[in-house]
Amino acid sequence: MMKRWLWRGLLAFIALTLIAMVAVIATVYHFSGNLPDNRALEAYVPPITTRVHAGNGDLIAEYSVENRVFVPIEEIPPLVKNTFLAAEDNNFYQHRGVDFRGLVRAAITNLRNVGTGRRLVGGSTITQQVAKNFSLTGEVSYKRKIKEAILAFRIERALSKDRILELYLNEIYLGAGAYGVAAAGMRYFNKSLDELSPGEIAYLAGLPKAPSTYHPVRARQEAEERRNIVLQRMVEEGLIAQATMDSERQKPLLAPGLDKAGQKPAPWFAEQVRRELVTRFGDKRLYEGGLSVRTTMDPRLQSVAQAALRRGLEVYDRRHGYRGPVAQIDLKSDWQAALAAVPHPDPGQDTRLAVVREAGQELVQIAFADGSQGAISFQQMEWAGNFHESYRRVQKPKRPSDIVAPGDVVLVRQTDADGNLLAAGTYSLTQAPAADGALIAVDPFTGRMLAMVGGYNAERSEFNRAVQAQRQPGSVFKPFVYLTALENGYTPASIIQDAPFVMRDPTVLGSGWKPGNFTDGKFYGPSPLRLGIELSRNLMTVRLANAVGMDKIVDTAKRFDVAENMAPVLAMALGSGEATLLKLTTAYAMIVNGGKRLHPSFIDRIQNRFGKTEYRHDVRPCDNCDGQSATLDAVPLPRWEPEQVYDPVPIYQMVTMLQGVIDRGTAARARIAGAPLAGKTGTSNDSKDTWFIGFSSDLAVGIFVGFDQPKTLGPNETGGRVAAPIFGDFMKQALQFYPANPFRAPEGVRLVQISRKTGKLPQGGETDLVMEAFRPGTEPGAEPINVDAGGGDSPSVATERANAARKKMGGLY
Repeated sequence: MMKRWLWRGLLAFIALTLIAMVAVIATVYHFSGNLPDNRALEAYVPPITTRVHAGNGDLIAEYSVENRVFVPIEEIPPLVKNTFLAAEDNNFYQHRGVDFRGLVRAAITNLRNVGTGRRLVGGSTITQQVAKNFSLTGEVSYKRKIKEAILAFRIERALSKDRILELYLNEIYLGAGAYGVAAAGMRYFNKSLDELSPGEIAYLAGLPKAPSTYHPVRARQEAEERRNIVLQRMVEEGLIAQATMDSERQKPLLAPGLDKAGQKPAPWFAEQVRRELVTRFGDKRLYEGGLSVRTTMDPRLQSVAQAALRRGLEVYDRRHGYRGPVAQIDLKSDWQAALAAVPHPDPGQDTRLAVVREAGQELVQIAFADGSQGAISFQQMEWAGNFHESYRRVQKPKRPSDIVAPGDVVLVRQTDADGNLLAAGTYSLTQAPAADGALIAVDPFTGRMLAMVGGYNAERSEFNRAVQAQRQPGSVFKPFVYLTALENGYTPASIIQDAPFVMRDPTVLGSGWKPGNFTDGKFYGPSPLRLGIELSRNLMTVRLANAVGMDKIVDTAKRFDVAENMAPVLAMALGSGEATLLKLTTAYAMIVNGGKRLHPSFIDRIQNRFGKTEYRHDVRPCDNCDGQSATLDAVPLPRWEPEQVYDPVPIYQMVTMLQGVIDRGTAARARIAGAPLAGKTGTSNDSKDTWFIGFSSDLAVGIFVGFDQPKTLGPNETGGRVAAPIFGDFMKQALQFYPANPFRAPEGVRLVQISRKTGKLPQGGETDLVMEAFRPGTEPGAEPINVDAGGGDSPSVATERANAARKKMGGLY
């Protein structure tokens, strides 16, 4: 009987075992149908952040769906790897995907903690967490746990332990939008992995289970407690000494990287690069492909450019008075809440919103939304009068109460108008300018955009006025008119008549088109070309364009890529077409470099996630640049062989004439003592657009200022008054990094000293003299070279051009 029962028990056990095996197989088959196979696991690469760097390597922007920087396992410091293993899966290198001993231990611990309020202990291994992150949802269910276990076993068969740990350390979400330890180290501490302290590593290793629970700012106490627990585990595992743990526990947990999260030091530059990356690679590769982008931006110039443009716009804005408070609130109510609710007109900058509590005879008492208080002296607000159109100036206030009243919400900063720091608790009154502008700086020999600022504040307006705004260039187009003339028989000493000009159209009723000189409306009679460009005389320019022929001027504009589909009408000679600051500045850069083709670029190089270069802007040929034959004594240099789009002789003549614009002409405010600079001012009709585009020997810079919805900037607000000072402010600092050298003359130029006002050789006692550039044989004799109104078809050969010029006497009338 006993044997019968034993036999029946054995059969039952075998049957149950078979049933269990069938159930397990069926379960595995049922739940593994949609799971990835081994080949998919082996080929998997996680989405990685695209990182955009400045020319010096500084990070300026990141683009991602998940903010992740992939670091190979061999590059991750051992202390980081071992700390995560100690905190998350101490048996990682022993188990096969699921740690059954760990599951039992976790279950026992959870039973002991029932009713204590402590957080449940998990039994998932690192492999299971990789499985969960790989392709499973975040739902909490037995189905997901079964799939997780099945996938963990598959992962263990398909991948090595180091590869699994590599995926884990690069995949795991660690809070604050950071995926992986490298991204988390940068996000929290602004450090790379090899720079992290033991305490910082312990904090990161304690985050995987509940990153939001241990936020270093919102839950600092809990975060420090969790860090200290992991530090204890590090001691137990022999990773750090007891003394190190004691020292790290005494340190407060600080996360300076969170203060910089989301900030872009060059927002318009970064956005322009992002647009180009989307065009070249598409959204998926941009946000998931882990591209490494090295841009052309020089952070030193970018910082200087942003500050110079903001100062220049504020200086212009203050000339037109105070527009009143940002808002008004009732001081008898909850004024702190009301103040906190007021939208900031200049977000992300060094300004603060305050409410006026009291306006005294010399001081204004203010308060902030956090309850702190301060004061504004009358000296720091006396600019803020009302602008009177009839007087064309600001009426100076006599006391603070002429400007503000209690309850006014005002914008203040703790520096004065010159940027000097004020005493603690004292502020200056300011306001966000209504006008806006842009600034571009470009290397004239490579086309590399070294700095670009698209407006006063990117958070106020993302519109990039440097590349997106099509505006009338006004007189900054004139150099291309004069260049055309210089290429067609004229010299800087050629005489042009500055006198009334009327263009009648028989199809239109009225008196016709009558341009005038912008500055004073006067006529100055016969004058050399140089004076026409230095003093920006419209009538001389129109007569010159009429003589040379607009078809030739249009051809010059096309060669310099200034404007597309430009109509061959005389008004275009005065800049009545439209162009962007980027195109105009690039065109001036081609004047600097001697008339060579230039392709503007914001990106130097793009590498994929594996380090392979997929794009390079610089494609110049370079012998021996492969490094095999290069030595420290003979560094190979690429050959610069760009297309020559214009004759270098008239280009150099134009450079010297534009130098006179700063030295003696309309851009005197851009002058810097001892620095050879050149450029041209521009102002459109009714002062709706103001420009200055200038250059040194190695740097071309363009500035635009105007309202987004075009309207007049005000009386006497010209390019020379609004934009040129911004150029001067920028160049004073930029020249520290890019020194200005004398402009280089090409072959075929003869310098002759002549009278600036007459174009003749100097007579006795004359003092207004200039060294003028001529082609040999075209320099003036005793009489100036004159060209009549029938010009424009002069031969292209230099000697024929000179002879033809001498035969045409009488000037333009």
